Amino acid sequence: MIDGIRFKVCGLTSLVDAGFADDHGADALGFILYPKSPRYLSIVQYRAMAGLLPAGRKRVAVMVEPSAEELSAAEAAGFDRFQIHFDAAIVPVKAVASWSRRVGPGRLWLAPKLPTTDELAPELLPLAETFLVDTFHAGGFGGSGKTGDWSGFARLQAGHPGKTWILAGGLNPDNIAEALAQSGAKFVDVNSGVEAAPGVKDHAKLKQVALNIHRARTGG
Repeated sequence: MIDGIRFKVCGLTSLVDAGFADDHGADALGFILYPKSPRYLSIVQYRAMAGLLPAGRKRVAVMVEPSAEELSAAEAAGFDRFQIHFDAAIVPVKAVASWSRRVGPGRLWLAPKLPTTDELAPELLPLAETFLVDTFHAGGFGGSGKTGDWSGFARLQAGHPGKTWILAGGLNPDNIAEALAQSGAKFVDVNSGVEAAPGVKDHAKLKQVALNIHRARTGG
């Protein structure tokens, strides 16, 4: 946490980057288990890293519409949280409810794919305590590097203060301060905006994001 702002570094594929994120205040470390992602990390690869990862940080399995078997495998691998992306226009609520029953609302981070933040179905709210709002990308699930609807995020967060809201989508050293100001986010997710290449973090950019969060919060 940096001056009251929690943040997650996502798309990690190496112990070096995970350690650097930990050193610079990351609260959560995200590992993408979606084979179509350029930042894909297999369960086997994750297991090889798991014992050497920094202690005390939430380890987040990032998945897209997982089957029961895939979710069970991620649980068995020892992840703390399960960030599930899904097309809210196609996936029925009963399927989302099955994920919630499996891991529990407290461990489930729902990331519905929404054209606008105003389209979040109210029946999803009881199924998770945490929601991640990413930039809408018609052809995929996150990772576009484009920023999203920060004012819409602010409305969601204000309208449902009992939930934890995570802002994602194109956040980088140049826009993180503005994103915090416009969205009011208390939890942010960085990925492509702090990379040298997909899955390879740029340590200078990551350090600058942490510094700019501090400056935005303190005026320093």
